[in-house]
Amino acid sequence: MLANYHTHTIRCKHAKGTEREYIEAAIKKGFKILGFSDHVPFPYPNGFVSTIRMDMNELENYVTTLLDLRKEYKNDIDILIGFETEYQKRYLEPLYRELANYPIDYMLLGQHFVEDEIHGIYSGDPCYDEKGLSDYVNLCIEGMKTGLFAYLAHPDLFHFAGDETTYLKHMKRLIQASIDMDFLLEINIHGFLERRHYPGNLFFKTASDMGARFIIGCDAHDPSVIVNPEDISLLYNFIKINDIKYGNNILQGLKKPFYK
Repeated sequence: MLANYHTHTIRCKHAKGTEREYIEAAIKKGFKILGFSDHVPFPYPNGFVSTIRMDMNELENYVTTLLDLRKEYKNDIDILIGFETEYQKRYLEPLYRELANYPIDYMLLGQHFVEDEIHGIYSGDPCYDEKGLSDYVNLCIEGMKTGLFAYLAHPDLFHFAGDETTYLKHMKRLIQASIDMDFLLEINIHGFLERRHYPGNLFFKTASDMGARFIIGCDAHDPSVIVNPEDISLLYNFIKINDIKYGNNILQGLKKPFYK
């Protein structure tokens, strides 16, 4: 694995380790590119403070810290500056007006909430409601269509606890949209290591059979998660079992840069 584009920092309030520690771990593991994609701050109204993302006033420090480290490690590894963000329609325009002030390399789509953090539900909580699943898929597809994002992080994050038929009815729409747009779906190492419900065999075997393309993301909230899939035998078996092939449907690098 030559690159990881899914790396967090302590600013998101649920990760640990310094940027330097992540970079040193990536170099040690032989990575050529390390992209930081901490949870983007949203310009929420009425003083709402998120517990899972940096504040707006931390943007400048996030970017300048990574720019300094990029220069320092330029002979060892390429450092990219990005964000992971939900497609939250009501906040998207003011967010991107703010981000336009910074040299951002890319954005990842990670739909953690339906519809958003203030008005909706967390995608990772068990949910029996078919509408919740359908809304999640619709938001992901709408986000993919914007052309703003490099790939879809943990695409099977939504934890539908209902029947398999209903789950596949909607998730196949997401998978087919990714194929139609040649939009990459992430195999999430963090979720696998924590034994979460994602990445799941049902979703990824279906996506592989349908012809989707994938990218592996560490989703590192700790420097120890900067690893190659070959280092984790169960993850490597997961990839093989679901007929996901290196050099075929796993892409090693981003298809396109940030929206600018």
